Amino acid sequence: MTEKLLQYLWNYKVFKHFDFKDIEGQPVEIISFGKWNTNAGPDFLDAKIKIKDLVIAGHIELHVRSSDWVFHNHSQDPNYQNIILHVVYENNVEISDLISKNVPTLELKNHIDPNLFGKYEKLVNGTLFIPCENIFDSTKIPPGFHEANVLKKLDEKSLELETSLEKYKNNFEAVLFHSLAYSFGLKVNAHIFRQIAESIDFSIVNKIRQNESQLEALLFGISGWLEHPKDSRMMIWKREFEFLRKKFNIPNLTLHPKFLRLRPPNFPTLRLSQLADLYYRHQNLFSKIIKADNINDLYEVFAPVKASEYWDFHFNFGTFSRFQPKTLSRDFIELVILNTVLPLKYTYHKYHSEEITDEILELYRNSPSEKNTVISGWKKIGLKVENALESQSLIYHHKTSCEEKNCLNCSIGFKLLKESSNV
Repeated sequence: MTEKLLQYLWNYKVFKHFDFKDIEGQPVEIISFGKWNTNAGPDFLDAKIKIKDLVIAGHIELHVRSSDWVFHNHSQDPNYQNIILHVVYENNVEISDLISKNVPTLELKNHIDPNLFGKYEKLVNGTLFIPCENIFDSTKIPPGFHEANVLKKLDEKSLELETSLEKYKNNFEAVLFHSLAYSFGLKVNAHIFRQIAESIDFSIVNKIRQNESQLEALLFGISGWLEHPKDSRMMIWKREFEFLRKKFNIPNLTLHPKFLRLRPPNFPTLRLSQLADLYYRHQNLFSKIIKADNINDLYEVFAPVKASEYWDFHFNFGTFSRFQPKTLSRDFIELVILNTVLPLKYTYHKYHSEEITDEILELYRNSPSEKNTVISGWKKIGLKVENALESQSLIYHHKTSCEEKNCLNCSIGFKLLKESSNV
């Protein structure tokens, strides 16, 4: 057994039975197994379990042996403070730190069929991008395929946004702030950036957004970067953060964005500064986004945004680099528009019972295709991807159908399976 194999089995829920119990014999219901995290931090994010009639949300960490928790020094790592379940193949030692925090441990040894080990190796060593790659025929894509996929994705995203709106008393501006923070964090820091944004009452952002330095200080301070200033600019940010914390009674909460595996232009220092600049530049940001009726108008909202002057000579605190204004790239702006702005516009008009489906689809259609490994995979098997409507559709379809090998419920796969026995 390897940790990689254990993560695979957990992600795809490959177990003989699901009547899970922790090592103390308490039943554990896995409501959500979480999202597989391939970056630094817990293995599965945003999971949800039920134990002792209590529903708990947070992260899950997997190990081959329970003692690996100690060997990996997780108790000292702030990234592992929100663990709700420790999942192990073999429970070889009790972890006192987890016991003191009432974090249950789940042993999977008796839930896994030993015959799966060999099958797993064949699956992970497979080279097919999609299950039907060898018989794929783009002419089998039915009319309206891309539109249907994008609308499904928008409806799913809309449900998430509606949940946030309910939590924040239908404050669309606050939910936009949280969603933009998530996008600015990219994959590595998306969840942490959202936590930072949600930890701030949006009324505070509104009160200080005319002062860019204070807005930066607020974001940097919550990120824990101002405790030991390295230069005069950091000392100013620290004083401003301490002033804001006292004035607005901001809780003494520290979240820690990650730098691991990030290119310098994507460092969290720069992205948080750019987020602050976006809100400083546009005092009526939400209104501008909702009123924009074409992609160029939306692009112009984000095009002028840049990190503050300090970052012209820095990527991180206290370390000089050659002069380079830290602006938003066109690709980054397009991702923010596609994945955050358009879903929020769709949800806003849906909330107000205003039909905007055709307009939203047209905005996707008028945006360039995304560039990522999934789209490259579709192109390699001969599919042309000409705009964001098609790229968003194909990314969604690959995630919900191809990765799950849900071919019988796939409108393309169903046709191919009907006509071929060489799957």
